[in-house]
Amino acid sequence: MLDRIREWFFYDTGRKDLIFTALVLLACVALFSMETGFESQVDQEAEHVRGEVLATDDSDVQQFGIVKSGTQILQVEVLEGAHSGETHRALNNLVGKMELDTVFSKGDTVLLDLTIDDGDVRNVHASSHYRLGTEAFLLVLFAGALVLFAGFTGCKALLSFLFAALAIWKVVLPSFLKGYDPILVSLGLVAALTFIVIFLVAGFDKKGLAAFLGSFLGLGLTCVLALIFADPFHLQGVVRPFSETLLYSGYAHLDLTRIFLAGVFFASSGAVMDLGMDIAASCREIVHHHPRISPGQLLKSGLMVGRAVIGTMTTTLLLAYSGSYITMLMVFMARGIPMENILNINYVAAELLHTLVGSFGLVTVAPFTALVAAFVYTRH
Repeated sequence: MLDRIREWFFYDTGRKDLIFTALVLLACVALFSMETGFESQVDQEAEHVRGEVLATDDSDVQQFGIVKSGTQILQVEVLEGAHSGETHRALNNLVGKMELDTVFSKGDTVLLDLTIDDGDVRNVHASSHYRLGTEAFLLVLFAGALVLFAGFTGCKALLSFLFAALAIWKVVLPSFLKGYDPILVSLGLVAALTFIVIFLVAGFDKKGLAAFLGSFLGLGLTCVLALIFADPFHLQGVVRPFSETLLYSGYAHLDLTRIFLAGVFFASSGAVMDLGMDIAASCREIVHHHPRISPGQLLKSGLMVGRAVIGTMTTTLLLAYSGSYITMLMVFMARGIPMENILNINYVAAELLHTLVGSFGLVTVAPFTALVAAFVYTRH
């Protein structure tokens, strides 16, 4: 039985790769067509269309220092949809928070929310600048560069990217909002994503198996560490942006702390998969050139490769996490707050937990993958 499983898994990989790629593509189609259960929250009579600002009236806008509040009145023209060519009066409400407010100027292309009643436009709201065209162009540019460089492997990488995006939007977020355990949901999705991404890109061979098992062991340890150190850090999930808004939106029953902890190992999963694949691929190349290498020698070589990669990957996590909070750190420095006080602030402590636990997962995935590779590659 074990021989049949090994024969199916390690041989005739080309056909299995095509079948698996087709299955992932079907899963993407299924996810895209699946409803989240929150579509009813959106006004079905509303339309979201592109428009152009013809004129602005700032007479009701008040400025307090650098902050503006009030209502900006716009004259806009609808550029698409059933009401294309019509001009309407639109409102742009400013709440006095620069990270949320947008002040429009004449000639801007904006996203309009039209409230329709009996086929007529009753209310128009300008929500933001229209960026979909630029975003689509950048996405196509990225996809083209990936396919041009990596060929069919690049196409499979794009497919895994699409599956991850759809799974987050269609499965993870609705599950969190419905009250399912964020740790279990995230761990299950991370396992599925790790399996799909690695075997879709690497194929069903020993390299894929070593990378998957090593990565999953590292992610499992990251999850355990996040749960262990949550209480000593005395952190709450409200340290994340919009957490309080979510509670006030009718979801006060959610456990934001567990959502935050789920995000700790969820965010590091990509780097862990990357490192696991690096170690597995390096071990395969070593075995290819030295077929008679012993398990101990291959393990040692894998650990040596891991040591060289871990240093840069850990720094990568630090830079990625801290880059989102540069302005916050600048505020602390500008006010002369002592370092010991900074390190005890909730936001900073949360990022420290995020970085250290995620980095610990990176440190351990290298020996895990090297150990699995030494066993898989040298057993016949």
